[in-house]
Amino acid sequence: MSILRRAQQWSTFTTTWHIYDAKWQDPYKSAELIKHYLLGMHKPIYHPLNYCGDHVVVINSKDIALRGDEWRKRVYFHHNTYSGGASWTLAWELHNLNPTLIVSKAVYRAMTGNLQRRYTMQRLHIYPDENVPEKILQNVSNQIKQLRSVPIRLDHIPKEEVEQFPKLLSYPEDFVLK
Repeated sequence: MSILRRAQQWSTFTTTWHIYDAKWQDPYKSAELIKHYLLGMHKPIYHPLNYCGDHVVVINSKDIALRGDEWRKRVYFHHNTYSGGASWTLAWELHNLNPTLIVSKAVYRAMTGNLQRRYTMQRLHIYPDENVPEKILQNVSNQIKQLRSVPIRLDHIPKEEVEQFPKLLSYPEDFVLK
């Protein structure tokens, strides 16, 4: 067996660490992507009863983006097992309490039908910003590509670049808006 084939085989059976930037991403579409890496579905040796998944580190979970007016309309249910212990929390309230919970709940929901999802969730590490412990960053060896690109704000574009951008129409010096 060649050295290259042996390295490919070793990488198939090892547990790798992936990093995913959740900035401006839909947590429910991102959860489907993250689920594949947590369960090991991207590996050729995947089987639902095998332990072949990887670790995923999610950063910038406080900057997630929900579609439309889901911040005001999406509701999360919780029951504390006591009589009358049911409660419903709006998405924006839950996000203000803990910015990592919406991503965590989305990934947990995406893994329906998986009998091991409680243990699989232990390999998911979520951080509200880019401050990740150095011990965890040393393990990361792969980056998961974002589903949609993050737009650049106009106030972050240099003034020279804005002035050099081609104009469709240039107003005369003495032009007055009425």
